[in-house]
Amino acid sequence: MKLLLTSGGVTNPSIHSALVQLLGKPIEESRALVVPTAQWGHPMCGPTSVRGLVAAESAFRHLTGLGWASLGVLELTALPTIGADRWIPWVQEVDVLLVDGGDATYLCHWMRESGLADLLPSLPDTVWVGVSAGSMVMTPRIGSDFVEWPSAPDDRTLGVVDFSIFPHLDAFPTNTLAHAQRWAAEIDGPAYAIDEQTAITVVGDSVEVVSEGQWRAFGA
Repeated sequence: MKLLLTSGGVTNPSIHSALVQLLGKPIEESRALVVPTAQWGHPMCGPTSVRGLVAAESAFRHLTGLGWASLGVLELTALPTIGADRWIPWVQEVDVLLVDGGDATYLCHWMRESGLADLLPSLPDTVWVGVSAGSMVMTPRIGSDFVEWPSAPDDRTLGVVDFSIFPHLDAFPTNTLAHAQRWAAEIDGPAYAIDEQTAITVVGDSVEVVSEGQWRAFGA
């Protein structure tokens, strides 16, 4: 799987170009599934924000509102009850998974419970576009400050990549560089703090920062 890990989505021409390169074709020719599951695990999200995401409303113009050829919904909490023979073809037939933010530990739980986490290695050409928690879930740890789901056992996530991500740099009063530095000390491993104008692409062993904004690398 090819990864485009963002804080705020496809927010500028550089990130847009990186996405098109990963897809290998224009966005308007690409089929997408959106995964809203992480929103249910975060107290600031709920029915209204999920509706906006799925309906590609203006607030989500940098993700679902990019002009996809088709856009469907993949709700991970439903998948264990309908059978893999039904939903796996849905995933295999699309070009990109759009994975929104919320709580990364909740998303991680349902990726494992649904079987999506096990399926990912068999999708080498599929692009994963993560926003916030949708990006953080691919990392080894998210840090205790980002855990909002009360049932989370700890801050560990999937570990598909070997670095962690501090999103929304300078977007909120609690996401300053000073906060990121304290967070990185807790993570104690390779990490990036990225703002809304920054993304990280991962293709095989190649990791590249794509930015028209601010970012900082920590650790090895």
